[in-house]
Amino acid sequence: MKIGFIGDIVGKPGRLIIKKHLQRLRQEHFLDFVIANYENASHGFGLTKKNCEELLGYGIDMMTGGNHSFDKKEIFDLFENRPLIRPVNYPEAAPGKGLYRTEINGEDVAILNLMGHYTMPMADNPFTMITPLVTSLKGEGVKHIIIDMHAEASSEKNALLHMLHEDVSAIFGTHTHIGTDDLQLVKGCCYVTDIGLTGCRDGVIGMDKTVPLKRFLTGLGGHHDIPDNCNAIFQMVVFELNEDGRCIGAEKIKIYDDMPKVVTPAWIEL
Repeated sequence: MKIGFIGDIVGKPGRLIIKKHLQRLRQEHFLDFVIANYENASHGFGLTKKNCEELLGYGIDMMTGGNHSFDKKEIFDLFENRPLIRPVNYPEAAPGKGLYRTEINGEDVAILNLMGHYTMPMADNPFTMITPLVTSLKGEGVKHIIIDMHAEASSEKNALLHMLHEDVSAIFGTHTHIGTDDLQLVKGCCYVTDIGLTGCRDGVIGMDKTVPLKRFLTGLGGHHDIPDNCNAIFQMVVFELNEDGRCIGAEKIKIYDDMPKVVTPAWIEL
């Protein structure tokens, strides 16, 4: 099976560049399923019902979240009837679930959303709780396990790779919005520290630069805005899993506005 994973979608520019390119990319790369991170999709903070329907209509099959999952309260109802998850290590009483189960090409697939500790909201320890979850899934015969590790610290994401590379199919880092140049296959596990944002590339992590610069220069914050018009980027990892749930190939796709796509193959660590 071939799957695409899009990192943090940031606002309207991110949604529009997905509209422009995703359906074509699904055909060109024979994608069976597309995952995306929604937590910044609605003006940079959370996800509205309208934008949820919009993104699903553009060819995304399910979406993961992060520390901004609950910013738009209307998402509470969406968790019940749309293919959305939030970090599994939020308290159990929080709305939504952190695990999504589906079938792709006749294979059971589990997608988990996990959130790091550093600078993040209150949540359970991601490292101590993920292992029994993965063990339980494998005990049920699930071989295809994909994790969105939504974390600020690159060390947390890298540590998760060392913990789980023999047990899961893929670990994709999200949250920092800055794509990292370390896409790799480690003994059958696809990994990248951060896929990078899909949205404005000429601001500060997808936002207009005015407020971030003011904060850095004066210590005073403000309301973050996303320009309607900007230079945009689309970023997605395409990876292929065999029947045993091991990754046998991966590549990073970047598109700058309407330019030809840039494709970078993963490094394979045997």
